[in-house]
Amino acid sequence: MSKTRRDRMIRTLIADDEPLARRGLELRLAGEADIRIVDQVGDGAAAVRAVSTHAPDLLFLDVQMPGLDGFATLRAIPAQQMPLVVFVTAYDHYALNAFESNAIDYLLKPVDDSRLHQALFRVREALDRREASDHRARLLGLLGALSGRPALSLDEALEAGGAHELRDPDAPLAIRDGARTVRLPRASIRWVDAAGDYLCIHTDHETHVLRASLGQLERRLDPARFPRIHRSTLINAARVSSLRPHLNGEYFLTLDCGQELKLSRSYRDRLALFK
Repeated sequence: MSKTRRDRMIRTLIADDEPLARRGLELRLAGEADIRIVDQVGDGAAAVRAVSTHAPDLLFLDVQMPGLDGFATLRAIPAQQMPLVVFVTAYDHYALNAFESNAIDYLLKPVDDSRLHQALFRVREALDRREASDHRARLLGLLGALSGRPALSLDEALEAGGAHELRDPDAPLAIRDGARTVRLPRASIRWVDAAGDYLCIHTDHETHVLRASLGQLERRLDPARFPRIHRSTLINAARVSSLRPHLNGEYFLTLDCGQELKLSRSYRDRLALFK
């Protein structure tokens, strides 16, 4: 392990609706010198807020929680904020083969000390190799695998709407979500983010996961209304309620739903507020 890794604390968030499970994991992690628990929460919505507030490196995420379950929680976290995720579950029927191939690791309850140490080893390796940016793509692949729906290209997903709808900036965006066609009013889109071959369209009601690049979707939307604010994120400019300066010419934008997203300096001129 490099000196940099030994000196760096791994900021860790625990999300589990069972207080005893949170406490047990906290006690086991207390012996890890490089782990710093920044928060513990009991539901998915609180986990999304805590990720935004604390910017953790690592999230221990319970699969079954009230409200947003673990998978819905992942869909709600912007790509640019996504930490490494270790799933925690009491149910071994939750597609553990998929967890093994797409997640950093998973833990079965009650958590075994040796499995926890193995998971932390994988986390440290991923951070050392700077693979965290690839992790979101694997997680979105996992969400697609667990949905049981076929992987559609963007063209396939949008073909139900017809080319005329794609050219009309006010027409609903029609997407195929499995066997159904969903027509998304463009005003309902809050933001879109992407990682690897997958993107998430976050709307007022749910998040749709498509197999496509952000650039492909960007070409289908009006860039004045849906500017890119980060290499992995574009927003509905009409949903921006406020902004605050950050470092080195960067800003944080707050959407009217309360979600905060980073505006990178290199994309600042794409937003009308800076023109």
